[in-house]
Formats: sequence, structure tokens, C-alpha cells
Amino acid sequence: MELTDEILGKLKKVLATNIPFVERTGLEILELDKGYVKMKMPFEPNVNHVQMMYAGALYTLAELPGGAIFATSFDAKRFYPIVKDMSIRFRRPARTDVTVEVRLDDDAAAEIQARAERDGKADYEWECELKDEGGEVVAMTKNVYQLRRIGS
Repeated sequence: MELTDEILGKLKKVLATNIPFVERTGLEILELDKGYVKMKMPFEPNVNHVQMMYAGALYTLAELPGGAIFATSFDAKRFYPIVKDMSIRFRRPARTDVTVEVRLDDDAAAEIQARAERDGKADYEWECELKDEGGEVVAMTKNVYQLRRIGS
């Protein structure tokens, strides 16, 4: 599937609004392209009782790129993704909007998809840095996903 501007626009909307919880957070997809996504979690309405961003909002921001990368990198008619494992390390309080960027290059995506085709599933992972508006890392995550062949 060719990722036209129209298709990317529709994907942005679906990714930000398809899960009611995510929609309530106000998450924005700032950039989306093949194998690349940049997302922003707004500070409001995600403030906790001590006036910093709620930990669950940060976790959500780190987990959602998996869907965006899947949608732009793999054949959704033949495969689906699951979150296999994810860990988060909070480094400092987030008191502004927070962004995350994730990339998966074409060669890595092709290798992952080939393994999933051959074995029925393939694990893949990346690390994320969640940054506040000043560019400070407020949290880091290790994300492990699994691409599964439909029907396996």
C-alpha cells in the first residue's frame, strides 16, 4: 500500500481517536510517515494530584507508537501487532507537553515481517525517550512488540 497524504491523514485520525481512553488524553500525532511517528501528549488534561503529568499518560504516549509504526510498516491484511513487554523509567517530573519519536527503517521492517511470515510471529523492540518542551528526557521506555501472522 502506498502511503499517500490522504491515507496518512486518515491514519492520524484513527490512531488518535480509535481508543476512547486515548482520545480523552488529547494525544496528537504531529508527524506520521512510513516507519516514523512523532506524537505529543498535552500537559492538560493529564495533570495528576501534584501538578505533574500523570504516569499513565506518559506510559500511553510511549506505547502508542507501536500502532503507528505497525500501520505504516507492515501488511495489516496479513499481520497484527501485540505488546509483548514494556518497561518505563521515570527520570524527572513532566510539567509541560511531552513528545516521543519512533523510527523503524525499511530493512528492519522487512526482516521482521519475513520472520513472522516464516515462523508465524516475530518479536521486535525499540527504546523511547519521552521529552518535555525543553528537550529534557522525562522518561525512557523499552518496548517489545510481536508481529503475528493472521491465522497462526
